Amino acid sequence: MPAFARTAPPDPDTRPSTAADPIRRMIAEAGHEGATADAFASFDAAFFQFIRMIRMGEVPRKIMARLGLDLDIAQFHMLVAIHRIAGGIGRERAEAATVGLVAEELAIDPSRASRIASDLIQRGYLRREAAQDDGRKSVLVLTHKADDAFAEFRAARWERMLAAFDGWSEEEIATFSRLFARFVAAHRDSYSD
Repeated sequence: MPAFARTAPPDPDTRPSTAADPIRRMIAEAGHEGATADAFASFDAAFFQFIRMIRMGEVPRKIMARLGLDLDIAQFHMLVAIHRIAGGIGRERAEAATVGLVAEELAIDPSRASRIASDLIQRGYLRREAAQDDGRKSVLVLTHKADDAFAEFRAARWERMLAAFDGWSEEEIATFSRLFARFVAAHRDSYSD
C-alpha cells in the first residue's frame, strides 16, 4: 500500500491556521459571527477580485481591444487623469493639466509622464497649449480624437455595466447603489486621519 494511503487526514483542530483566521477573529471580536462573518469573508474575496480587475486594467484593456483603440493601459490612464484634472473630478477644483499634475495623479515619475504624453501627442490624442495664466508653462489638452475615444469607451463600459445588472430588480439596483456609496464614503473616512 502506498505511504500516502496510510496517512490519516489532519485533525481540524491541529491544522495550521490560514491567513483568514486572524481576520475571522477580528470580525468575531467586532460582534459579527455566523452568516454575517461569512458575508464579510465573501465580500472580501469579491472586492479583491473587483479591485484587481480595475488595478490590473483588465476592464479597460478588454473594452479598448473591442473598440480597436490604439492605446496601451498607461496611455489610457493618462488620458483619464487629464480628464479628471481638467474636470475637477476628485479634486478641490478643475485645473489645467500639466505634466507634473498628471505625474502626481498617476503616482509616476514626471519624466515617464512626459514620455507618455509625447507619444499621445504623436498619436493625436493630446496637444500641448500655453497655460492661460503663464505662457511659459505648457498644459496637456485632450483632442477631439480623445473625446471621441472616451465617448465610445463610456458607451461600451455602460453596455457591460448594464449587462452585469441584468436580472436585478429596480429595488436591488437602488439598494446596491445606496449601500455601495455608503461603503465607499465610510471606507474613505476611515483613512482620513
